[in-house]
Amino acid sequence: MFLLTGATQASSGAQRAGTPPAEQKGTPVLFAPLPPAANLLLPLFLLLFWLKSRILESKAEFLRPRTMPQFQQQASWRLEGGGQVIDLETAVKDGILGGGEGGGDLPAGKDGSFGASAEKLDLKKMIEELDSAAEEDVPSVFICPISLEPMVDPVTLCTGQTYERVHILKWFSLGHLTCPTTMQELWDDAVTPNQTLHQLIHAWFSQRYLRLKKRSEDVQGRTAELVKSLRKVKGQARVQALKDLQKILAAHPAVKKTVADSGGVALLSSLLGPFTSHAVGSEVIAILVNLSLDSDARANLMQPAKISLMVDMLNEGTIDTKINCTRFIEMLMEEKSFRSEVVTRLSLLVALLRLVKDKRHPNGIVAGLSLLKSICFHEQVRSLIVSIGAVPQLVELLPNLTPECLELALHILDDLSTIAGGCSALKDCAQTIPNAVRLLMRVSEACTQYALSILWAVCKLAPDECAPLAVEAGLAAKLLLVIQSSYSPELKQRAAELLKLCSLNYTTTLFISKCKLTRTIQ
Repeated sequence: MFLLTGATQASSGAQRAGTPPAEQKGTPVLFAPLPPAANLLLPLFLLLFWLKSRILESKAEFLRPRTMPQFQQQASWRLEGGGQVIDLETAVKDGILGGGEGGGDLPAGKDGSFGASAEKLDLKKMIEELDSAAEEDVPSVFICPISLEPMVDPVTLCTGQTYERVHILKWFSLGHLTCPTTMQELWDDAVTPNQTLHQLIHAWFSQRYLRLKKRSEDVQGRTAELVKSLRKVKGQARVQALKDLQKILAAHPAVKKTVADSGGVALLSSLLGPFTSHAVGSEVIAILVNLSLDSDARANLMQPAKISLMVDMLNEGTIDTKINCTRFIEMLMEEKSFRSEVVTRLSLLVALLRLVKDKRHPNGIVAGLSLLKSICFHEQVRSLIVSIGAVPQLVELLPNLTPECLELALHILDDLSTIAGGCSALKDCAQTIPNAVRLLMRVSEACTQYALSILWAVCKLAPDECAPLAVEAGLAAKLLLVIQSSYSPELKQRAAELLKLCSLNYTTTLFISKCKLTRTIQ
């Protein structure tokens, strides 16, 4: 390669004339031909200069502030089998994003496109109702990465990540200028509404909301038909109708209002009477116990004939029937007009004790103890409970009860200790003092309070007989723990009084040695 100038052309002419350039005196040589190495380096320098300019242009383009364009709908949705869904409407109708059946009940507009009439449905309301129904999982693309809840107003950042508007704006208000998902620093904090995703979310929830609403309407219609049929059918057909109604109530609690509006409560109440079979009565009670009853309905159900039927089923029915009858009677006792005469039946109390002693059914123990506790609230019934031998039976159950049942049983025994017969029964039971002492500081403050009250009643009734037994069982050490605990001042005061009562028959040295408290006091 040469520098093509006039001087080089002259030099070339001299060479063609046969005279070497060096021998032509007086003719200056302005430019000489470049050496071979320069012929290779010059293109390399030009290439490097061009690469550098491109790098600078790319860097400037990257650093230039920009806004994120609105998210555009994809032309198609890829399926696992290799096929494609042409548009968004097909994706929703065919259940691509949520599974399930086709979208035959998908709301459509006048032009036939989906979502036109769906916009009339409130998205937030649909999300709340479907969330309570918990029918199926929401597609992950609809979930906000911040709140982990379905998005109502999705917006997209410059990084391409989509969030719920409220939560991402709160993120920015805390001083964060990064993408919460990728932690990438944002060059632009503008948010762009993701209309396509919003439309897809709305269509997905609309489809399932309308499906749920339609199914609910069908269930309500079926419930009304069953209530109506109960007025006509008899025998086994009535039993089957009651079972069907109970299943619907268990699966769809919302239809309880339908039962009430269609006069179901009064109808069911009328089915209970002296000539009602246990098959019908057990199904009726199973339904009524799950309904909200007003004062008039409860007053009607407290008729002696209806209570007698419940007591009979409580004695002879299945375990489920016994539990339902127990819960139902307790629900009736919450009424202000309830009279204690309703539960002053020996057959009722005996049935409850039998239910409480049945270790095979823990749910029955809880229900039985809960009703006994409610019955003990009426002082005139306590002596009747004591007369059927409830005290020793409950005391024997104490070591094997769960914490929930234990608190109920101790509450009952504490109530019974307030009457002379109950306190004497507790004193005469050999397991009362050991079991009560063992439960101090073991389960809860309530259990400690009830056990301490029982021990106080027994030791006060017969201090010379019961106090030494309590001391030998380790009561003094437990009382000191109660006094040093964080329990209420009233409970600590009762513990101090009981400790003083137990020490009356001992000298100080003997009391300490008997109670084995030397190390504790020191």
